[in-house]
Amino acid sequence: MKKEVKIFLYAAIVIFITSCSSDFMDVKPEGMTTEDNYYKDEAQAKAALTSVYDLLRKNSGGFENMITMFNAASDDHVAGGGGESDGAGIQSFSNYTINPYTIPVSFWSDYYKGIYRANVLLSKLPGVPMDENVKVRFTAEAKTLRAYYYFNLVRMFKNVPLITQPLSASEFYNVPQALPEDVYAQIEQDLLESIDNLPTTVTIETDGGRLTRGAAKAILGKVYLYEGKNTLAAEQFLDVNGTPGQTSQYGYHLLSSFADLWSFTNKFNTESILEVSHSAQGSYWGIWGSSSDEGNTVNVMVGPRSYNKLDNQAPELPSGWSFNVFTQNFYDFMQGDPRFNATVFDLKTLNQDGHASYIAGYQDTGYFLNKFLPKQADVYDGSLGGDAVLNYAQNTYAIRLADTYLMEAEALGGTGGRAQALLDAVRARVGLSSVPVSMSAIKDERRRELAGEGHRWFDLVRWGDAPAKLGNRGFVAGKNEILPIPIAETNNTLIQQNPIY
Repeated sequence: MKKEVKIFLYAAIVIFITSCSSDFMDVKPEGMTTEDNYYKDEAQAKAALTSVYDLLRKNSGGFENMITMFNAASDDHVAGGGGESDGAGIQSFSNYTINPYTIPVSFWSDYYKGIYRANVLLSKLPGVPMDENVKVRFTAEAKTLRAYYYFNLVRMFKNVPLITQPLSASEFYNVPQALPEDVYAQIEQDLLESIDNLPTTVTIETDGGRLTRGAAKAILGKVYLYEGKNTLAAEQFLDVNGTPGQTSQYGYHLLSSFADLWSFTNKFNTESILEVSHSAQGSYWGIWGSSSDEGNTVNVMVGPRSYNKLDNQAPELPSGWSFNVFTQNFYDFMQGDPRFNATVFDLKTLNQDGHASYIAGYQDTGYFLNKFLPKQADVYDGSLGGDAVLNYAQNTYAIRLADTYLMEAEALGGTGGRAQALLDAVRARVGLSSVPVSMSAIKDERRRELAGEGHRWFDLVRWGDAPAKLGNRGFVAGKNEILPIPIAETNNTLIQQNPIY
């Protein structure tokens, strides 16, 4: 969502992470903006809604982002980086030694921050003097975002508190975990109540990144798929996808060039359903990883260390931190696929042939994630201040059309004419011929099409394939399908640690 106003008025969030004396909490603020005296008009409500959207950047902003974290735990990548202690969370997830002390608390707290902001906004909106139609849309956006944040929480941790109203400090610390099925029921309710109140399309120039009806239906379809409600999932995806290979009723269609998906300037394109916005706005180390940090951190994380172009056979690239290098197994799996070059940057071969040099990072294979690899021209010019490495501006896709095509084919059980057409459309876009549809074919296609986008680990867990694919990495069945709850969240609360952790 494009920002017109930035607000940092959510002082009550501090209650969640610090302790306060009763005297401090009784002090009446003078001459300052607080939750109680905000929300006076539509502009302030929109600014508050923007702050709810901010947490979408957990997908690719900050060191603790969803893409690199969940890539690292899959069979396609290793953690990489500068060494075995370079990020305790990402390293321990990659080798399945992760525990309540190494799991970064932000994977829990950031989404609850977004939920808190949504809850506050939803409680205030009825009293804001503004156009009623706009108010209905704002309500639908806040509920859809709350549903999406809860979906990520329940996928990661399974056993989470369900909070739908703003809470005081004492109330917050006394909320037990809900049953996962109750969390899913709330997610479904929020989405079903919101879909019809969202616009079919938005004007990209003014509202790029805001939720649409198609995005909410795609989220709902994905939620149903994870619940095993495949018939309901297929119904939602059918509505989103339309005729495979054609333009859907929401204006979605596959880009003709797979490589164009990864251009830094190709934002909010016709394949994008739920897109996470980034920009070069002068982000600096002091706010890095917060909801006010607007840069894409995946870009610098996946780049090679101390890269040096030696001749014109190699591209101009900035240096990075060497996280998420591909495994040899994935490199071999992708051989001959038309998406290989857009997906894999084979620096190993360039280095061996004398075209480029670099310093090998931890667990180096020489195979880098090209989808998010910035070119020298993508480096921030510093005009707004801040630090260049924190100001890459590539947006990322939380959900895109090829993803929903393949999820619908999966929901259809990997059989039938429509599942075949959906699989064929994804392959035809890159010039591949048809193969008989099956669950195995769909799994392989998702691995190739969506490589490096943070989906593979969740796919393996959903399919029940994680123990076989990740057992050699230390994955334990019955334990590692979910993450440990950060130790800080179980101290002095009613929250119970997940089993076997």
